[in-house]
Amino acid sequence: MRIYPVIAIVCLLLFSGFSVPTYKMAKVKYNGGGDWYGDRTALPNLIAFCNENLKTNFQQQDETVEVGSAELFNYPFIFLTGHGNVIFSNQEAANLRKYLIGGGFLHIDDNYGLDKFIRREMKKVFPELEFAELPVNHPIYHQKFDFPNGLPKIHEHDGKRAQGFGLIYKGRLVCFYTYECDLGNGWEDFGTYPNDTQESRLKALKMGANLVQYVLTQ
Repeated sequence: MRIYPVIAIVCLLLFSGFSVPTYKMAKVKYNGGGDWYGDRTALPNLIAFCNENLKTNFQQQDETVEVGSAELFNYPFIFLTGHGNVIFSNQEAANLRKYLIGGGFLHIDDNYGLDKFIRREMKKVFPELEFAELPVNHPIYHQKFDFPNGLPKIHEHDGKRAQGFGLIYKGRLVCFYTYECDLGNGWEDFGTYPNDTQESRLKALKMGANLVQYVLTQ
């Protein structure tokens, strides 16, 4: 009896233990000229680390999503990074607000030089909120991995201490902003930055896994 190719593939997947990914992660594409596409290997490495250590089931490859797109709502966790200018239109700000209020989560990672632009644009999204530094006892630092001193310092930048800021809407953390830290660079392939160590990279990945675990369980 002939077995059609599609049936054969399905059978192979079933018997090999393959499971359809439960979640996907996306990098946010924005306007303004900033390099939204930076940290090219960061999310795939974070996904692999989470799938191995948290037993999550993320699609292995990350995706790209525009701020104003309806596709934004397909992702429980979105990541925004860059060095330069960021501009949200009114429609994009409204869409991002709807996504975050509806249960989504945004991680903003300052790749150096993003701060003055992203603070301005997030005011369009939540004009009533201010970024507040999260205390070291916040649950985001105490998930699978424990960070008793708060956010780890991955890259020096201006030599300031690493800070984790949050936007909290009706008691829920909807946006986590990492400043003077550069978690995304720490997630990239080892050797991308010559001065990085395996120790600092592991810290970055563990902190990233904490973010993911927090988002999926809050």
